[in-house]
Amino acid sequence: MVAEISKRSFEKELDSPRPALPATPGEITNTLSHYYRGELGRMISWRDRIDRTSNWAITVAAALLSVSLSTPSSHHGVLLFGMMLITLLLLIEARRYRFFDIYRARVRKLERGYFAQILAPNGDLKGDWAGAIAKSLRKPQFLLSYGGAVQRRLRRNYCWMYLILLLAWCLKITTPKLQTEGSSLTQAHSWTYVIDNAALGPVHGLAVLLIVTLAYVAILYGTLHREMDEDEFVKGEAHV
Repeated sequence: MVAEISKRSFEKELDSPRPALPATPGEITNTLSHYYRGELGRMISWRDRIDRTSNWAITVAAALLSVSLSTPSSHHGVLLFGMMLITLLLLIEARRYRFFDIYRARVRKLERGYFAQILAPNGDLKGDWAGAIAKSLRKPQFLLSYGGAVQRRLRRNYCWMYLILLLAWCLKITTPKLQTEGSSLTQAHSWTYVIDNAALGPVHGLAVLLIVTLAYVAILYGTLHREMDEDEFVKGEAHV
């Protein structure tokens, strides 16, 4: 009985007429205005999520810096743990940025192809912006790879957090006054002393130094390596 009712309801929906599409210029303009507000709202929502993750990362870095450098009894591993947390937040933010990038691209295409043309018509404008938006609506796809999103967020914000944590870590393992045993010296007196301080439990200090060095080489590459940007990502234009 329930199956028959569901089947009839489905057939009734198929037989019902589809909503009429806007036909007059006024209706099209009204529809585009409402659509623009909707896409702008989604873009702002994802942008807020991105900023929230960045705020978490800044808070984590500041808190762990305070804990590590405030007392000699604090282990330098706290700063290494902070680097790991920052990496986790970077990966989360990169995922959010990929969603944000979809809605940002739609909004920019609509602003560039429609609203900008209303304010100042430009005959040199190329590209089927309406077709590109329609294609994205019918089959949404990410416009940026996950690695590209990580690099972009790393270049915008996270490289500076990594740099501050690295400087604090180097200061922690090379300054005797910041070690548990304490000393009147203000600088490390040998590489052996630095390597011993860099040890992390059973992990030898030299291995820790090597791992941190390789990690920061990767971070430096991700920060400096730039792919060819398109659209509004060309040099000089505002973007995030």
